[in-house]
Amino acid sequence: MKHVFFDIDGTLWDMRSVIPESAVRAVKRLQANGHKAYISTGRTRGYVTDTRLLSLGFDGILTGCGTRIELNNEVIYEHTLSRDLATRTVDAVRRYGFRPILEGPEYLYMDYDDFKDDLYGRKVMKDLGEHLQPIKENYGKWRISKLSCDMTGCDKDSCYRELRDDFDIIEHNDTIAEIVPKGFNKGTGLLKLCELIDIDIKDTIVLGDGANDVDIFKVAGFSIAMGSGSPLAKEAADYVTTGLHEDGVMNALEHLKLI
Repeated sequence: MKHVFFDIDGTLWDMRSVIPESAVRAVKRLQANGHKAYISTGRTRGYVTDTRLLSLGFDGILTGCGTRIELNNEVIYEHTLSRDLATRTVDAVRRYGFRPILEGPEYLYMDYDDFKDDLYGRKVMKDLGEHLQPIKENYGKWRISKLSCDMTGCDKDSCYRELRDDFDIIEHNDTIAEIVPKGFNKGTGLLKLCELIDIDIKDTIVLGDGANDVDIFKVAGFSIAMGSGSPLAKEAADYVTTGLHEDGVMNALEHLKLI
């Protein structure tokens, strides 16, 4: 039996949250053949709520770059920032001009004025509904695991120096940075799950497309990058499949003879 881990954005669905029908069939066939299917995402659980995704019936969910693990709808591991660290971090990124989104197990926190003219910000507002809360009105009361920030026009070097003892920074492009507590990434989440439920890491397979998948690619038994993914992901992977809308998930699982 293999344990197969799927990134969400750029792997299972596109920027419009469209899941290719071939990916749906592939996940179901994988499980029907006796293998396990998991989500592995940089999103925190507060942003993994879409019923179209969850209705696929995954056996487990790794969220927040390894900060939370669920198995069969039960939380078996979770890490959140202390209130002191969270407030110091939000104050710091604000001081250097960043526009933050605070990401937690139940909610995401974002200030409307920061993202009202931003395409991704409007998508978050549309997708989350009651799972989205304002930062300012909840100051210091957030329960969060990590942050993502728009760093357009910011003093990012000074901010990174201030945060480097507590966080690792993943730059996804010229404008978006993911701020993750030090010692956590998708790879550590995979290793923790293997430890908790006694899985041999050699029996794990991961599919992903982005910079935050590189760490999990390094530790997994076998790694697959989407053909539509980033150069970093494709360089780090053991195998590159076709693009998301070119039946990439199905082709990858067929290549490995899992379906």
